[in-house]
Amino acid sequence: MTTVGEGKFQYEVDRDWLRHKPAFWELGQCADVGVDSQDRVWLFSRSKHPVTCWTTDGHFIGSWGDLGLEKGEFRIPHGVFIDKDDNIWLADHQTHQVTKHNDNGDVLMELGEHGRAQITITTVGAQGAPFNNPTGLATGTDGRLFVSDGYGNRRVHRFSADGQLEHSWGEAGTGPGQFSILHKVGVDKNDRVYICDRENNRIQIFDVDGNFLTEWTDLVGPGDIFFDGDVAYVVEQGGGNGVSIWTLDGELITRWRGNADACQAAHGGWFDSQGNIYVAEIGEPGSGQRVTKFSHI
Repeated sequence: MTTVGEGKFQYEVDRDWLRHKPAFWELGQCADVGVDSQDRVWLFSRSKHPVTCWTTDGHFIGSWGDLGLEKGEFRIPHGVFIDKDDNIWLADHQTHQVTKHNDNGDVLMELGEHGRAQITITTVGAQGAPFNNPTGLATGTDGRLFVSDGYGNRRVHRFSADGQLEHSWGEAGTGPGQFSILHKVGVDKNDRVYICDRENNRIQIFDVDGNFLTEWTDLVGPGDIFFDGDVAYVVEQGGGNGVSIWTLDGELITRWRGNADACQAAHGGWFDSQGNIYVAEIGEPGSGQRVTKFSHI
């Protein structure tokens, strides 16, 4: 079996982890994955079954949601985030919404208007209101919501815990506080906000008010970032795909990239209580439409 990483962060690669799928099941492009407090693995995919739930050993639990370009609840799934109360947040960049669900799929909150993209630049040159192709969400320690608004607006939006827009920042460009594409967002235990500025090959870090703090540049196409205490995990979509693991001070711990036996079309990721990592892939049928499990050794 292929192994990756080093030291305390070494893993066995399981490309066929979801080997207990129901008969005739197609995963489709796997956009993102999250794990709740019960170690249930939630997958958001571009298929007839957009939201699915699995055990950590790959057994199917259940699914909900409807996919359709015209009338579907979801159109192009992109990001999933599980908050501390096990609510499931989903970002769909073609419905132009971020929605909050319980584990039965009931909608608890909607941010944005279904199917409506807000104008990116107004007639007075200002950035438009959310959303235009949102890509992800993460919560701060006080429950505030941070959304990467993503392919259209090049903006970060902060909402109160009850969904009221409080503050926005960002614009197109290559300087501090400017973005090419905001592919995902993450918030660490210190409430620092990390934006995967993918095409600029960097992660920009801000305080909760949008003040630029620093950036990490030793990256190729960072697509997702998630945290386990003092450790940050980054899914890199460039350089042949892979994962890099960092301290919160920006020191690289280990990295695997360009290994086709590890991952081929990485898009999003998360971890379980045992330190195993799951990476969602959006490749072509038969070569990358899967979730790869990296089992901690």
